[in-house]
Amino acid sequence: MCEEFTLSNGLRVVAEYIPHFPSVSVGLWIGAGSMYETVEENGLSHFVEHMLFKSTENRTTREIAVEMDALGGHVNAFTSKECTCYYAKVIAEHLPRAMDLLTDLLLHAKVEEEDFEKERGVILEEIAMCEDTPEDLVYDLLAEAYFGDHALSRPILGTTEQIESVTREALMEYREKHYRPDNTVLAIAGRFDIEQFRQLAEKMLGSWSAPEVAAPVLDNPPCQGLVRTKKKDIEQVHMCLAYPGVAQDDDSLYALSVMNNLFGGGMSSRLFQRIREEMGAAYSVYSFPSTYVTCGMLQLYAGTSPETAQLVADELHQQIALLMNGGITDEEFSMAKEQLKVSYVLGLESSSSRMSSIGRSKLLRGRAIDPQSVVDKIEAVTKEDVEAMIRRTFTKTCAASAVGRNVENLKLL
Repeated sequence: MCEEFTLSNGLRVVAEYIPHFPSVSVGLWIGAGSMYETVEENGLSHFVEHMLFKSTENRTTREIAVEMDALGGHVNAFTSKECTCYYAKVIAEHLPRAMDLLTDLLLHAKVEEEDFEKERGVILEEIAMCEDTPEDLVYDLLAEAYFGDHALSRPILGTTEQIESVTREALMEYREKHYRPDNTVLAIAGRFDIEQFRQLAEKMLGSWSAPEVAAPVLDNPPCQGLVRTKKKDIEQVHMCLAYPGVAQDDDSLYALSVMNNLFGGGMSSRLFQRIREEMGAAYSVYSFPSTYVTCGMLQLYAGTSPETAQLVADELHQQIALLMNGGITDEEFSMAKEQLKVSYVLGLESSSSRMSSIGRSKLLRGRAIDPQSVVDKIEAVTKEDVEAMIRRTFTKTCAASAVGRNVENLKLL
């Protein structure tokens, strides 16, 4: 069971003691991501994340790197559309050192002009790398096709033009606006002493203060039904379709997840068996749900040759039609449901996965999710629930994207 408490400055803490784990994972979750950025701010959540690993008032850049390695575990960070997380996975005796390093990065980063300019170059290279990775690029295009002008359409890394023009002052202003105790969750899972951790958290973070800012108003953007393509002289065509899904706190997510598993979630799924095994038309073909605070998507992906791209695109729609009109069998329903339950349970077999689950949930949903309640909700899904979800999903507007040769001639919708 999780224990939740609040520090003296309002920072929320969620902790799960798991005595049989040899490790402990701790993370600082910040409500800063691309969905909270304006057009002019696009990419700043990710830029801030990079800058916090440069020098602090107490450590040089090299000293930060040396201490990260000296801990012997994992210290890193990531930025998503909805949040930024700074985390460490270490053995229990190194928890105070890990906390000291993470809080130093959070509270005492210098953000020197010279470091800012160097990191601008690093991020521009990261954006260029995405351009050279069609599997990443096709999903960025899909977000544009689905969300249109909404903030969720913008890339997490930002654009080349935006990163080239952003100033250090703009980055500092963005950091001040979003990096606040009331917009932060501290999460920990694994083997640790809860009372000692409570005191440690208060000592290291309790004096942090920042002016409160009104919470952003989030909406549920409709699918725009657009098609976005980009010509690239590469060997494969990468294509995606996206249908409206559900928000992350919607209990119908479990029916959607069961449906996804049988449709495109694994090697026994319909898409894999038909398009790869029977047709031999793609090496990689799958589907998966993406969820956000207010909305979600079901995404389909296939990578194939330019010569068979239209055939695969047509087959994706044909398989959707068969799912809509023919329903599902008892056998594939039971298998997909069991697969979902087992994969969820197995995915919790590390302190880092448990910390991520409770930290993200506390930040975005306002509460930590109990694993047993998730299992119970999966168990409660019926075949009728899944068939209703099929009708709910595939009768709505679809968006599409493709990257590769001759993609401008593809009929994706």
